[in-house]
Amino acid sequence: MKPEPKSKGRGWCWWLLVLVFAALVVSASLLTLWRNLHRSRSGSGSRDNHAPVDKYAAALRIALQFLEVQRSGKLVNNRIHWRGDSGMQDGSEANLDLSKGLYDAGDTIKFGFPMAFTATILSWSILEYGHHMKTMNELEHAQDSLKWITDYLINAHPSDNVLYIQVGDPEIDHNCWERPEFMAEERPLTQINTTHPGTEVAAETAAAMASASLVFKKINSTYSKSLLKHAQQLFVFADTYRASYSISIPQVQTYYNSTGYGDELLWAASWLYLATADQSYLRYVSGQNGNAFANWGSPTWFTWDNKLAGAQVLLSRIGFFCAEGISTEENVGLQMYRRTAEAVMCMLLPVSPTSSSRRTDSGLIWVSPWDALQYPVASAFLAVLFGDYMIKSQISTLYCNGELYKPADLRNFAISQADYVLGNNPMEMSYLVGFGEKYPQFVHHRGASIPVNATTGCADGFKWLYSADPNPNTAFGALVGGPNLNETYVDYRNNSIQGDGI
Repeated sequence: MKPEPKSKGRGWCWWLLVLVFAALVVSASLLTLWRNLHRSRSGSGSRDNHAPVDKYAAALRIALQFLEVQRSGKLVNNRIHWRGDSGMQDGSEANLDLSKGLYDAGDTIKFGFPMAFTATILSWSILEYGHHMKTMNELEHAQDSLKWITDYLINAHPSDNVLYIQVGDPEIDHNCWERPEFMAEERPLTQINTTHPGTEVAAETAAAMASASLVFKKINSTYSKSLLKHAQQLFVFADTYRASYSISIPQVQTYYNSTGYGDELLWAASWLYLATADQSYLRYVSGQNGNAFANWGSPTWFTWDNKLAGAQVLLSRIGFFCAEGISTEENVGLQMYRRTAEAVMCMLLPVSPTSSSRRTDSGLIWVSPWDALQYPVASAFLAVLFGDYMIKSQISTLYCNGELYKPADLRNFAISQADYVLGNNPMEMSYLVGFGEKYPQFVHHRGASIPVNATTGCADGFKWLYSADPNPNTAFGALVGGPNLNETYVDYRNNSIQGDGI
C-alpha cells in the first residue's frame, strides 16, 4: 500500500469547488458583456459574434457538472455515467441522514467548512446571474446542486448548538484509493458544540443557509424559511460560543486549518441582513465587530479561509442599492466597507498605482503554488460583481490613488483571468477539465482515475493512482490546481500540487 501523499499547504486536500462557481459566475456575466459588445459593433446577425458567447456558455455548462461529479448519496437523474450511489450510511451512527453533500476534491471526505462556502458562493452566483443561467437552461441544475448541499447542511444541524462538520476520517481516506461507490471503511463523524465550539464553520454554514434562503424564497417558501431559521440559530451559536474550530478540534489543522473567525462572523451577518432586513445584523457589522474584524483600508485576497473581501463587496452592494433608512453610524460603516472593497479592486487592476505585483508574466494573479487558481478566479468573481454594482448604480468612476478607472476595466481584468483559465496561456491548455481540445488528462481524482468495472478496494486501488494511463473517466468541470509561477504545468496524477480536481 502506498498512502496518498499529503500537501503541506493549509487545506492540503484541494477544497476548491468554489472556484468552479466563481468561474461560472464570470462566464455568465461575460456572456451578456460579449453579446452586447458584438451587437453594438456588428449587429446581431453575424455568426462570428456568437463565438465568445458560446465559449463562456460552454464553460458554464461544464463547470456546473462538477457539482454532480462530487455528489454523495442516492443519485437522482444522474448525468455522470461513471458515478453511482455512495455514502448511503453516512450519519447513521448519530441517527442522521448525512448521505447527501459533496465529496472534497478527489477524495471521499465531506468537509463542512469549505462545502458551506461552496454553497454560499453558488447562492451568490444564482442570485446575481441566475437569469443568465436560465437563458442557457442551466438554472435548475444550479439550484438542484445548491439544494443537494443545503439538504445535507440542514441534517447536519440537528439542534441549536450542534453542527456536524465532517464525515469520514482523512487519515483512513488517504490510505485508500478507491471509488466512493465501493467504500467499506468507517465513516466517523466530527461535530462542534458548546464544549468544542467552532465559530468560523458555524458562521459560514449560517451564511450558506441565509444566502440559499434567498435563492429558494420564491420557488419553495417553506424550504426557504427552514434554511433561514437554521441560519439564525447557527449565527447565535457562532457568536455566543466564540472559538476557532482549529483550536477546539486540533485534528482539523492538518486539512482546513482556520486562521481566524472574525471574517466569517461579518460575512454571515451580512447575508443575514440581506435575507431578513433586520437592522441588528447591519449594526453588528458596522459597530464594534466591524472595528474588531473588518480590517478596513487593507485589501485582502478572497479565499475559503478569508471572506473579508467578499463581505466588503457584499456590503458595498447594500450601500449602492439599499442605503435608505440606514442610520448615520451604519452608513459610515458601510462606507468603510466600500472604500476597502475599492482598495481590493485597485489591487486587482493590473495598471493601477496600487496594483498587486503577484502575477505571472502573462498577467495571471498568482499568490501561492498551492491552490494557485483560487486567487485569480475568485478575484475575477469579485471584480465582475463590483463592476456590475457600479454600472447598476450609475457610478462611472473608480479612483485608485488619483488615477481613474471604469467598470469596463474591472470587466477586462475578469476576462483576462477567465480566458487564461480557459486556454489563453503559455501552455495553450484549458485548466477547466472537459473544456476545449486540450485539458488535463491525469486529474488527481479517485473516481475519475479508476475504471467503473474495476474490482479493486482500498489498498490495492493505488495502482490506479500510479498508473501511466490517462483517467478513464472525465471529471467534467474540475478545475485543476493550476500553473507554477513560471506558467508551466505538469499533467501527472500524483502531482497533487497542480493536478487535484478542485
